[in-house]
Amino acid sequence: MSRRHGLSGSYCIHSGEEPYKERIDFYQRRTGLTDAVQTGTGQLNGIPVAIGVMDFQFMGGSMGSVVGEKITRLIEYATNEFLPLILVCSSGGARMQEGSLSLMQMAKISSALYDYQSNKKLFYVSILTSPTTGGVTASFGMLGDIIIAEPIPTLHLRAAEYLFHKGLFDPIVPRNTLKGVLSELFQLHAFLSFESKKIK
Repeated sequence: MSRRHGLSGSYCIHSGEEPYKERIDFYQRRTGLTDAVQTGTGQLNGIPVAIGVMDFQFMGGSMGSVVGEKITRLIEYATNEFLPLILVCSSGGARMQEGSLSLMQMAKISSALYDYQSNKKLFYVSILTSPTTGGVTASFGMLGDIIIAEPIPTLHLRAAEYLFHKGLFDPIVPRNTLKGVLSELFQLHAFLSFESKKIK
């Protein structure tokens, strides 16, 4: 059994596992994604937002250096453009095939969020879907100004209702009402739609 950690072109082989690069290629073909998160900007009921969505189908939504870089750049863009930020979490945690590089993403993202939240006083909503565990829970998943959970996400193998009563997150919101809840939260924090700005 051999083992080596690194970025693209390197690999981590365990008994019965294919090289890391081949696994990445497989999931890229299977999902049509480049990695486990998609990021971009859009509008929510006319309110401009920056959003990142993790996809559990890509290696269990694990957070490697590509995921960390994309989320960090999204946060920096939202900071510069004064946009509210939404991160939809669905992850088994850090991507162990990348060794310590995957763990470094926790600090990198948290640092960018500190500037966004503490220095620029902007508004970040974290949405915990099922499952959300490990390094994502230990970093940006729990750093939201508002932390929203689905009714039954897998968080440290405990029910969402139990964790809600312990104060681990804020509202428990089903997906069919999520858009309206987010819109109200942004309006309460003075983020207005393009139409409202035109009227003013």
